[in-house]
Amino acid sequence: MAYFKKIFLLALCAVAALSAGAQLPSVQLKTLDGQTVDAAELGNDGKPFVISFFATWCKPCNRELKAIHEVYPDWQDETGMKLIAISIDDAQNSSKVKPMVDAEGWEYEVYLDSNSELMRTLGIQSIPHVLIIDGNGAIVESRSGYTEGSEEHIIDTVRGLIGQ
Repeated sequence: MAYFKKIFLLALCAVAALSAGAQLPSVQLKTLDGQTVDAAELGNDGKPFVISFFATWCKPCNRELKAIHEVYPDWQDETGMKLIAISIDDAQNSSKVKPMVDAEGWEYEVYLDSNSELMRTLGIQSIPHVLIIDGNGAIVESRSGYTEGSEEHIIDTVRGLIGQ
């Protein structure tokens, strides 16, 4: 059993290592109004941005996005960064995304990845999952899970990127 745990951990580290420095793949996403967007074209005019994979039913995802929402205007003013939230709600539940975003007052760009193709292509296994992307479009950090206060790590990483 310990052997399989080691293999699993090694595989997980390999996926994380491959993700670091990678660019976003060409995968079709939908906007909340049904337009198609290529994930490879997501960006922030040469400034860092963050992608947060979430689902309406994922409580840790929603806690993280709410916590970021409270400080997001300050983050934008300070660094020019932006957050892109990508819902992995399936087609049956994707109609719940816009009402939730509106009710929470989230001013993030929000896209739908209803079949989780972008997540799978990036090797992401669970949500919440955050990608931090530098101004050149390279993924510099990829992490899963949320604990209260961990959003500070996001802005610290972004500050480091703009300070380079």
